Amino acid sequence: MSYVLSCCSTVDLSHEHLEKIKVSYTCFHYILDGVEYPDDLGQTIAFDDFYSRLKNGSDSKTSQISVGEYEEYFDKFLSEGKDILHVSLSTGVSGSYRSACAAAQSLQEKYPDRKIYVVDSLAASSGYGLLIDTMAQKRDEGMNIDELRDWVEENKLRLHHWFFSTDLTFFVKGGRVSKVSGMIGGVFEICPLLNVSNEGRLIPRAKIRTKKKVIPEIVNRMIEHADGGKNYDGKVYMCNSACYDDAKAVADLVKENFKNIDGDVLINNIGTVIGSHTGPGTVALFFWGDKRVD
Repeated sequence: MSYVLSCCSTVDLSHEHLEKIKVSYTCFHYILDGVEYPDDLGQTIAFDDFYSRLKNGSDSKTSQISVGEYEEYFDKFLSEGKDILHVSLSTGVSGSYRSACAAAQSLQEKYPDRKIYVVDSLAASSGYGLLIDTMAQKRDEGMNIDELRDWVEENKLRLHHWFFSTDLTFFVKGGRVSKVSGMIGGVFEICPLLNVSNEGRLIPRAKIRTKKKVIPEIVNRMIEHADGGKNYDGKVYMCNSACYDDAKAVADLVKENFKNIDGDVLINNIGTVIGSHTGPGTVALFFWGDKRVD
């Protein structure tokens, strides 16, 4: 291809998946018990090990990609005479978009004949991954870099993200849930149902009591919002943080209700950066649907 389609490691797809669809990525970082690691899609520390350490009291902090790191990453493609379409993690959860834009602006002076486009995905985790996967398909079907940039800007808000968590410990720790609400939620087995807004922010939408009830409710949101309702024929992605059985229960219910989906439901791991904030016990569901308006 005459241009590079690029993203960050927070797409929460596997390294092998991104290699297969020919998408380049650069890594966020996290600091686990005082040691810094790249968020390299589970290659340095396996996801099971990472979440086991969190459960046992390890502390994990995250850091985004710096302007200098973006410059170094972009430069290797530009020096080969390639244009770049980079899609960033949502500005609603990270400042990485601004860093990527600053790097692109700096490099534009060095490479005035090259195109360097940076797009705010307004997406996160494997929803961001589904966006990138769809863009790779459009690229392979022949879209040039300008057409693909226009397509993603026009369509990115049709990508739905729905999450629930059975463990509020890390939501309390990160300040997303108060200590009192976390305590009450634990006592009454409250599983908050959240989604990503049109501003790319993670927003609580409902408080569902018990995991047994939140699993069908997350699928109900797909029935309500998916393109074509139960006739939806697009891809369905999921991810989980050390709670595969819960994710599998959602996936089975999706397949029961949606007979025409494209392939199987792909269940990924929530990566080390997103997982540092969610902790174990989070399940997410992603699909194409109506435009997010709030």
